[in-house]
Amino acid sequence: MDNSKTRKAGVSRTYKGFDGYAPIMAYIGREGFLVDTELREGSQHCQKGTPAFLKETLRLSHGITDKPLLIRMDSGNDAKENLGILLEDGSWFIVKRNLRRGEAKADWLSCVQNCCKDIRHPREGKIVYVGSSWKDVEYVTGEGEHKTICMRIVYEIIERTTDKRGQILLETDVEVNTWWTNLGWTDDQIIESYHAHGECEQFHSEIKTDMDVERLPSEKFATIELVLELTIIAYNLLRMIGQESLRHKPDQKKRVKRRRIRTVIGNLILLASHVTTHARQTLMALGRSNTWRFAFMQTWTRFAAT
Repeated sequence: MDNSKTRKAGVSRTYKGFDGYAPIMAYIGREGFLVDTELREGSQHCQKGTPAFLKETLRLSHGITDKPLLIRMDSGNDAKENLGILLEDGSWFIVKRNLRRGEAKADWLSCVQNCCKDIRHPREGKIVYVGSSWKDVEYVTGEGEHKTICMRIVYEIIERTTDKRGQILLETDVEVNTWWTNLGWTDDQIIESYHAHGECEQFHSEIKTDMDVERLPSEKFATIELVLELTIIAYNLLRMIGQESLRHKPDQKKRVKRRRIRTVIGNLILLASHVTTHARQTLMALGRSNTWRFAFMQTWTRFAAT
């Protein structure tokens, strides 16, 4: 969150190259409901404080649903402590893995060239190796007990000798992507499911731009934390309204699975109307030319009934 040129408490240099905050946020469901958030100083490492945040998020998520959870986390949270928390919780997970010291890209390529059975040639000059490996992971439980588990590593190694335009490279380009997981899915399903979590960036964008929650309104860190907590309530209410409005779809050219917050605010919250009081009744008239009036009435009825 860009809060440059301010003297607010906690504002410091972020990895994006500007001064601000780097909050952590957790979403649930394909609709992107916000479960938990924590305000952090801009220079704070993303793993610092994450184990406690992860435990709280799991507790809140289990209170929302009794279905099994699939947790997806990026490489900034690749830590055996996080993996231990997820294993002890009984959740499924896909965590982007960082290469360890001594794990050179060339070594990975040499290894998969000898043992990988799923070798693909999407184009000339590009070879993709997909498969799974296993490695022991040691972690400590909440009770202080040391455990070791053999965990699956899904890998995708890409070898390029030419670029996408056909230009021959002077040196072979090697890209190594690996993920921790305890799922029994196929390698392609694991990779595809992890890439799908990139939609969370869209949720971040809606909070910062559509709701204008980026340049936070106070110099006190505690006050800003409170604003961010209230953002959870406002964001989820707008998301609920948007999802309910999908039951009645105005004229649309394509199928919509989720309404953007900006659309909800512009078409359902800021809906033009005329309010009159007559015969001890308060009436609200909506313009007949507004295609959103039916979605508004249905959503109003749905939430008024509950």
